[in-house]
Amino acid sequence: MMDRKSAFGCLVRRKRVDTATRTRQRLSTQQLARKLSLFDVTAIGVGATIGAGVYILVETVAREHTGPSLTISFFIGGIAAALSAFCYAELACRCPSAGSAYHYSYICIGEGVAWLIGWALILEYTLGGAAVARGVAPNLVKNPQRDMPLGIGIALSICGILYMLVSAVIVGLVPYYALDPDTPISSAFAGYGMEWAVYIITVGAVTALCASLIGAIIPQPRILMAMARNGLLPSFFSDISKHTQVPVKGTIATGIFIAILAFFMDVSQLAGMVSVGTLLSFTVVALSILILRYVPPDELPILLSDQQSNVSGQYLDALGEDVVERPLLQKDIAQDKLRTRKIAAWSITMVCFGILVVVAAVSTEGLSSILRFILCGIGGMLVICCLAVLSSIDQADTKKSFTKSGGFICPFVPFLPVASVLINTYLLVNIGAETWIRVLIWLAVGVIIYIFYGRGHSLLLDDVRRPINRTDNGHVGATLS
Repeated sequence: MMDRKSAFGCLVRRKRVDTATRTRQRLSTQQLARKLSLFDVTAIGVGATIGAGVYILVETVAREHTGPSLTISFFIGGIAAALSAFCYAELACRCPSAGSAYHYSYICIGEGVAWLIGWALILEYTLGGAAVARGVAPNLVKNPQRDMPLGIGIALSICGILYMLVSAVIVGLVPYYALDPDTPISSAFAGYGMEWAVYIITVGAVTALCASLIGAIIPQPRILMAMARNGLLPSFFSDISKHTQVPVKGTIATGIFIAILAFFMDVSQLAGMVSVGTLLSFTVVALSILILRYVPPDELPILLSDQQSNVSGQYLDALGEDVVERPLLQKDIAQDKLRTRKIAAWSITMVCFGILVVVAAVSTEGLSSILRFILCGIGGMLVICCLAVLSSIDQADTKKSFTKSGGFICPFVPFLPVASVLINTYLLVNIGAETWIRVLIWLAVGVIIYIFYGRGHSLLLDDVRRPINRTDNGHVGATLS
């Protein structure tokens, strides 16, 4: 067994799905209040997303990137977001807990990736407030199995339509190179003598930007709270007010940090860094769906041996009485399960590598046409072959392998998550070098904090795992000592 205290062991140690429940039980006096309905989730998602994007970033995107094809750009962006939304919706149903993509990656991938994603989400929510419905912690998060998928879908549909309609009108009224950088919408109407529209739009812009700011302040403290409750950040951020049932200290710290960054950075710098945080979380969530379906973290195959016969027996007990009475069948099933999971794990890894090859070949300037074609062919064939392998492997029963049954199930797996990874990776690679430098500095600071604090204070440091047993309700779960 891998040493969970070693440098590499710290990065790949994963949190059990039921640890969130046990943490809530230990901190029963400090639970977040469940207040949000479907309407609330949708309203927060729409308000947070519409704010900066429509009223401020229209000019930046049109002038520096898309030109008159702004509407098409928003449509493509909406498709990319929709693919990720399907993945978010399933994970929000399966493990409703504060932390969003940080929590999902902690369960499915490991602590190292989870820390970087949590650190990137802090960047995203602090800089941009692009919460959408996915960013609101499911703990707020009344009937998450029903409301989260619907809230994500409705908010995404409304926002996508509004973005395209507004961009079509604005680019139609004013040439993209003549848009005002600070007030693109109101100035466009003012240029046609419609001064009355300027006041209406200004009021709407102020209101929407306030909603966007609220959308940032709601999820951000909960990301900090989730990381603090796992021991990766100081306990200061995990405190919940007994009176309001919200993380007041984290909220105040978030507000101060947002104000400082807003004072020193301009809109285009903020937008680029927000995009990196968003796309990284989108990519990791899509990968988490693949891992959940093919290498679920709660079902670890254990082979029989003289040293671990007791452990294997308890694991295989979940397979049924008929299997337990036949030792040879026990060993064969365990070996087949292990072999299948190794194949699936390598296939997922090779899919990611193939996507990187394709995206690098398409995006790298200066490559000859022949070399670009060869690299795209190699990467494309690798992705196609691995997808064929994954399609031939039976997916895990997610109703039994995750905490919650029912709710939304992401369709077209593995194709939809892989498409999401491909689009998000392409967008990440094509973000400007200056933005990546700023983001890498931020991530480097996060790595330093993890090395000197989070790694040694993680609740999983002394975690002792017991084998999986079948619970009374038929679900497969793991216990912690």
